[in-house]
Amino acid sequence: MLQKNKVYIIAELSANHGGKIETAIKTIKAAKKAGADAIKLQTYTPDTMTLDSQRDDFMVKGGTLWDGQSLYDLYKTAYTPWEWHEQLFEEAEKEGLICFSTPFDKTAVDFLDELNNPIYKIASFEITDIPLIKYIASKQKPIILSTGIAAYDDIDLALKTIRAEGVTDITLLKCTSAYPAPINEANLCMLDQFKKDFNVKVGLSDHTLGITLPVAATVLGAQVIEKHFILDKSIGGPDAEFSLDQNEFTQMVKAVREAESCIGQPSYELTDKQKKGKQFSRSLYIAKDIQKGEAFTEKNIRSVRPGFGTHPKHLDKILGTKAQKDWKFGDRYTFE
Repeated sequence: MLQKNKVYIIAELSANHGGKIETAIKTIKAAKKAGADAIKLQTYTPDTMTLDSQRDDFMVKGGTLWDGQSLYDLYKTAYTPWEWHEQLFEEAEKEGLICFSTPFDKTAVDFLDELNNPIYKIASFEITDIPLIKYIASKQKPIILSTGIAAYDDIDLALKTIRAEGVTDITLLKCTSAYPAPINEANLCMLDQFKKDFNVKVGLSDHTLGITLPVAATVLGAQVIEKHFILDKSIGGPDAEFSLDQNEFTQMVKAVREAESCIGQPSYELTDKQKKGKQFSRSLYIAKDIQKGEAFTEKNIRSVRPGFGTHPKHLDKILGTKAQKDWKFGDRYTFE
């Protein structure tokens, strides 16, 4: 799915539909206009995620946006109804977008498999669910794996599980599992470390505010950028605060594309513009009329702009020698 030398930009729909399929469809169309390459869903129900319990273990706490809610109620508000999926996949295809999803249990994997889901995303909090990861990998599709809560051993075990099923198209996303995430905790140097340690493609799943992180990640070698996308923040919902609206997402895509275009390839070969720019470098010119037989001195031959004459590196061996012909002020010096 990924293109060489082109960052793959994913708009994460998540809960940003306000419970209305019409909003979800409009969001897909807006994501296309904003420059996304793909739209990503999340496939779960409250019952596939957690238990309907109000006991303390099941209450959200710890300084999040969702403190005080039960996990069950949060997921009930946030989930994308499964009966929408087929139509959303079709709408994305009409727009020329890849549509894929994150499954959170085996029933979701089977459901997505029936829809020919082209890529499977594994969420950060599911990186330790080895039975689920193994089942996803058995579908033999490219996998994108987020690492928000993962230590080295967690990532290593997840990747070994995926590779044991024969899947080789794997992208590892650097992710900070805070909502919104502090930009100073991004630790983007891990992109290069992921490549070295795990021999995978790398990218960013970003929950920070703004677009700085996707641009920085692009320069550091990210091949995938995933960012929450919302049609209008007035829709509200669990993810609205750290999502980009259409205008912001458009700006992000533009900035990412500009960043990737400036990276280039390692080469000392000059571009045509650089070659033309050589005219403004220095070279050797006659700074004072010289008669045949007269010696070259620092007063009558100088290294000046433009660059059409002889390279300045030859000046020392020219100084003190005698002119073999007459030279006029402003002549380019060329070896006689």
